[in-house]
Amino acid sequence: MASSPKASADPIDARMVRKLADILTDTGLTEIEVEHNGLKIRVARSLTIQAQVAPSAYAPAAHAPAAPAAEAAPAAPAAPRGDTVNSPMVGTVYLQPQPGADPFVKVGDTVQAGQTLMIVEAMKTMNPIPAPKGGKVVEILVEDGQPVEFGEPLIVLE
Repeated sequence: MASSPKASADPIDARMVRKLADILTDTGLTEIEVEHNGLKIRVARSLTIQAQVAPSAYAPAAHAPAAPAAEAAPAAPAAPRGDTVNSPMVGTVYLQPQPGADPFVKVGDTVQAGQTLMIVEAMKTMNPIPAPKGGKVVEILVEDGQPVEFGEPLIVLE
């Protein structure tokens, strides 16, 4: 009646944890939880909000004809003025806390660092997107209910 000492001493399968971590990396999720035979494993990674500094010159709305770009490289959009807050995950963006409510912020609003700018729903979890710094909302780059990708610009703060 010999039982495996490894099975009783370490019920967590390291390969499963690695697989779950790979899923987080591949999908852009921030956490994943699995339960099997009474064993619950949760793998999460921390989020960082990235702000990109754009050049101080802002291109006006009128566009000059662009030179043809190489087929391999898509044309880059004009850089917005101010700091861009990017999506930390793949999901659906919502500009207000619930349908019919006032939006979290509007263009021209002054926000405090940490204030919720919008939420991104990922796997039925509502994730608030906080302002990385205080400032003025210059531009909202997404529409309510729009799907967003990891790193996609959401809002510009000045």
